[in-house]
Amino acid sequence: MTTLLIISIRRYTEETAAMIKTLTFALVHIMVAFTVVYAMTGNVIAGGLIALIEPACNTVAYHCHEKFWDVIRQRRQVVGEPAVTFCTGIP
Repeated sequence: MTTLLIISIRRYTEETAAMIKTLTFALVHIMVAFTVVYAMTGNVIAGGLIALIEPACNTVAYHCHEKFWDVIRQRRQVVGEPAVTFCTGIP
């Protein structure tokens, strides 16, 4: 199943693959948020509400974060500088 998903993702453009990655991240985040809130409160409704609201906000923020870094990478390629050397030291 995982292999099929990876092969299918390779057929998409980078933009579509980024959106698929974002959506799968959202699903994992929702499951983790629900589990944590439910474990802390024992309340299914509270777990469900927080599991939908918090990851939805986080998913939008993550997508914007990825777009921001894409712009930085593109600008640095035009200038000829490494994209992330200032953070990692790796060109």
